[in-house]
Amino acid sequence: MTPSGTNPDESGHQRPAGDAGTGHSASPAWELLLPAVSAPARTRGRSLQAALREAVRSGRLPPGTRLPSSRDLAADLGVSRGLVTEAYEQLTAEGYLRSGRGAGTWVGGAVRAAPPRARDLAPRSPGTEADFVAGTPDLSLFPRAAWATAQRHVLARLPHDDLGYPDPRGLPRLRTALAELLTRRRGVVADPERIVVVSGVAQATALLGFVLHARGVREVGVEDPGSPQHDALYASAGVTTVPVPLDGEGLRVDALRESGLRAVVATPSHQFPTGIAYSARRRAELLDWARSVDGLVLEDDYDGDFRYDRAPVGALQGLDPEHVAYAGSVSKSLAPGLRLGWLLVPRSLAEEVVERKRTLDLGHPALDQALFARFVERGDYDRQLRRCQRAYRERRDTLVAALAEDFPGSELTGIAAGLHVIAALPARYGPEERFLARVRAAGVAVRPLSAYTHARAEPDDGDGGVRLVLGYAHLPPGRIRAGVRLMAAAV
Repeated sequence: MTPSGTNPDESGHQRPAGDAGTGHSASPAWELLLPAVSAPARTRGRSLQAALREAVRSGRLPPGTRLPSSRDLAADLGVSRGLVTEAYEQLTAEGYLRSGRGAGTWVGGAVRAAPPRARDLAPRSPGTEADFVAGTPDLSLFPRAAWATAQRHVLARLPHDDLGYPDPRGLPRLRTALAELLTRRRGVVADPERIVVVSGVAQATALLGFVLHARGVREVGVEDPGSPQHDALYASAGVTTVPVPLDGEGLRVDALRESGLRAVVATPSHQFPTGIAYSARRRAELLDWARSVDGLVLEDDYDGDFRYDRAPVGALQGLDPEHVAYAGSVSKSLAPGLRLGWLLVPRSLAEEVVERKRTLDLGHPALDQALFARFVERGDYDRQLRRCQRAYRERRDTLVAALAEDFPGSELTGIAAGLHVIAALPARYGPEERFLARVRAAGVAVRPLSAYTHARAEPDDGDGGVRLVLGYAHLPPGRIRAGVRLMAAAV
């Protein structure tokens, strides 16, 4: 593209528009200068010069742009021609403009305005040969054709009224579809009136944080190790996170009781990142604690639909819907960029959560809700889950086989479900810091289990081995095998 008012000559340089013809080029200069001429008469000349100078400096009038004649610009702005002539002469003297007798006035090339730049702060792992960081699905599996079909259908039939401000809980159609889906697939007790459509589990977490803070709660328990995002999310609501340790059955309820907490975040179906499923005994103990303190468990069912070697573990919420708030999203099943999730809240919190959602954003985008509702109703979402299940099982198997071949003696846990595994490598590959430095130098992105330990917890010295959290869902089988070989070669 070329600047307004210029044309490329054969050499690729800019030549003034109108050189080969008559008349001045269409220029936006007068629009940029209109605010300046509303200044008081005694300062109008200086204001006009300053506005024109800033337009050139900022790049809104790029080099090579031909300006209107002083007569035309004066007429457009409703000022005297002398005022414009003086501004042109002053900026020509300063080097912002250039002019030639009978050739008009042009923006000069002396000013090099910094081009505007939009930074991309999305989390990436640039320059890596293999990225085993957990948390991302395979975005190439997004069902573009089915999504586009649903989008066309919704756009053609969505009632005009649905484009207004929605119910802050979400469109009734989507909440009804979600209630059926979650009851059928996850065993929750799902009342559409208590489902709130949210921008992913992150917003669900923040919403509950605000409501708990308003009720006087200042601390909430988090699993240790666990998701590192909870600290910042709760801090934004004025709530501090307190690490609660785990054992082989799940969250240690004895430590939870000793802490005096009344709210805790848990991932009982597939603990992140260790991969364990809470035992039936531990699930019962956790609910007994919640009832005894009239407390709340926030259940993050972040990958509850992906089970490979065992029957799905039902959601904890189904056992006590009045003491468990249930959150989930499409971030692992479709794409995190959709920012679409749900929060099923106890009756005692429903009004406060809905009101906080209203004040945050006046409700989730209606088109996205209607589209996803149709996607669920027609069975497209179930088909997508089955497609992902097959792909991720194959990748899990590929990773397990590659580790057995290149890192013999490794112990793998958490492989029956989810999108990552925990690999405990033999001590001979340690110490961990040296291992991580070598694989990083080889272009492999990977995180140790220790990276998910709460910052205030005591470090685990372990046995000198290496414990890795290896995400595999986003990597095709060939990249998985190549990445494991790279790690093996590096150490």
